[in-house]
Amino acid sequence: MPRPERTEPVLYNRLAVLRAERSLSRQDLAEALGVNYQTIGYLERGEYNPSLELALRAAEYFALPVEAIFSRRPFAPMSSQLYTAPTPARADAPSHASRPGGDS
Repeated sequence: MPRPERTEPVLYNRLAVLRAERSLSRQDLAEALGVNYQTIGYLERGEYNPSLELALRAAEYFALPVEAIFSRRPFAPMSSQLYTAPTPARADAPSHASRPGGDS
């Protein structure tokens, strides 16, 4: 039997990544958020959008802003954010090194 077509927009999320970083099972996260473990699977696969209340509970649980967990646009891969080439310092840029005698 084919699945019904989705009528609401997809809400992207980082739940699976956050669970993996913290070595949490779907059951662990479900219990912490007060939902069924299957709900976590539906959320991670984008088959279900959380209520505002559930999204806020997840943000509170992970101690992150809601926008760090859920987005209307796909997230950039974490590797592209972590492993970008550092920008070389310019010679004319102010130095952040402390000066003897204070900042006066």
